[in-house]
Amino acid sequence: MPRIILHSDCNGFYAAVECLYRPEIRNKPVVVGGDESLRHGVVLAANQLAKRIYKVKTGEALIHVRQRCPDLIIVKPNHKLYLRFAKLAREIYNDYTDQVEPFGLDESFIGLTGIAESVGDGERIADTIRERIKYELGITVSIGVSYTKSFAKLASDMRKPDFTTVIAPDEFRQKVWPQPVGDLIYVGAASAEKLRLHGIHTIGDLAGSKREDIISWIRNKNGGLLWDYANGFDSSVVRQFEECMNDDSGIKGFSHSTTTPRDLCNADDMKVTVMVLAEAVAARLREHKRLSKTVSLWLRDNKMSAFTRQCKTAAPTNLAYEIAETAMKLYHACYGSLGNPGSTLLPIRSVGVRASDLVREEEYYQLSFLPKEHKRQNIMAIERAMDDIRERYGHTAISRGVLIRDRALGSDNPKEDHIHTFPNCQGA
Repeated sequence: MPRIILHSDCNGFYAAVECLYRPEIRNKPVVVGGDESLRHGVVLAANQLAKRIYKVKTGEALIHVRQRCPDLIIVKPNHKLYLRFAKLAREIYNDYTDQVEPFGLDESFIGLTGIAESVGDGERIADTIRERIKYELGITVSIGVSYTKSFAKLASDMRKPDFTTVIAPDEFRQKVWPQPVGDLIYVGAASAEKLRLHGIHTIGDLAGSKREDIISWIRNKNGGLLWDYANGFDSSVVRQFEECMNDDSGIKGFSHSTTTPRDLCNADDMKVTVMVLAEAVAARLREHKRLSKTVSLWLRDNKMSAFTRQCKTAAPTNLAYEIAETAMKLYHACYGSLGNPGSTLLPIRSVGVRASDLVREEEYYQLSFLPKEHKRQNIMAIERAMDDIRERYGHTAISRGVLIRDRALGSDNPKEDHIHTFPNCQGA
């Protein structure tokens, strides 16, 4: 039975949805971007006009886009609206199969093995899905059709917007191997640079190299996987949607980061920002019933130099104050002289906090009558009560005193700004 797999990718998803709801901007260059007043001014998505005429790219600084596109229209993101459209798109996919594996918010793998008898059948179903998405939702998708997930993903990126691209088993060498190696799934910028230094520029170059060489050059477990993908050896199956949603075993950690409204020049500023991020990380840990044994702190100064440090926690935790306390220990150890007379350290522009090395709550928690552990259980009850209040009345309904003293830094809400999608299908 031939393997038939589709990969559907919504074109300029955020911007497309915004243009759908705002007819007056449909024929103008539009981007969905962060709040420039809070220094979050990067492109999250762009409509086709902005991409085609002004070459706007996701992640580009808005200030640079404005310089070459004076009539640019910038829209703030509406995450709840995008979640709704993502759900509607998945409902259409589910009309054809229960094998629908989300890959982020606006992308999905669709398994048709056992449903479509040939690649041609898969192409016809893909065309039908594209037309339904366009007619029923008012947005467009590009769909790749192939016999592996990695090639289906590559095919969906080859022609945009609103195209179906097929890579059949007997033609992948002609279609896939000439493509840049960075186009292959899971080849990030760092891996592409390592491969380039060894003369690997195309997917064909990767496929023609020795597998053991790729593993040694990449220096992680993905090296062999990338070689397999380049040669068409990808046997991974498309999982059922409900299985994806109910399986959180693939979660390796939770992280949040922010670019602060102003540069952080001392420990007091850092304490406020770290607590904001720690609250968001802790809330997601509790949501997934996880405890963290390792906390990482990422800092980037105002000259864009960055570094990361991590350390073990005193005990597995999902308490915001303990995560923040650990992160601040890292800060004091590595950057504590910031703001002191004679210090050469530069002010901080961006901060990130990550909780990793996870265990399940039920695997660790034991009742204890010792005073210290009893205090932790009380704090846990308080933080869960804060979760409930915020769930009912909004994030600003309750706040810690340390955040109130600096409204500019303490009013950030990274948990709601983060779009929680599908735990086991893309990094959390």
